[in-house]
Amino acid sequence: QVQLVESGGGSVQAGGSLRLSCVASAYSKCMGWFRQAPGKEREGVARLAHDGGLTSYADYADSVQGRFTMSQDRAKNTVYLRMNSLKPEDTAMYYCAAGGQSRADCSYTEAEGFHSWGQGTQVTVSS
Repeated sequence: QVQLVESGGGSVQAGGSLRLSCVASAYSKCMGWFRQAPGKEREGVARLAHDGGLTSYADYADSVQGRFTMSQDRAKNTVYLRMNSLKPEDTAMYYCAAGGQSRADCSYTEAEGFHSWGQGTQVTVSS
């Protein structure tokens, strides 16, 4: 298990930006961001996978493609989610997750593959 602590959530107006951070207690090959709005199912947003080397590969849900960017500072065991052009429908609790999946199996559509989850940080976007 990896301990994960998210931060950076807040309230912004539509069109605004936020950067979420997730500090991990240890390195994981597969990191993901998920979100859950009240009354809705959890939704995968993005994932960052490593192939065993220094290169990381990001992938995004269609709903955030082109607006969100996931990145990592390996020296700090921290992943980020930069969110631009925020919309009211982005309002949700955002969770960071870690897993040991290979790059091929690391997917934001497979939440059950992640073994560690943070407590979440709330993002609220007003119109």
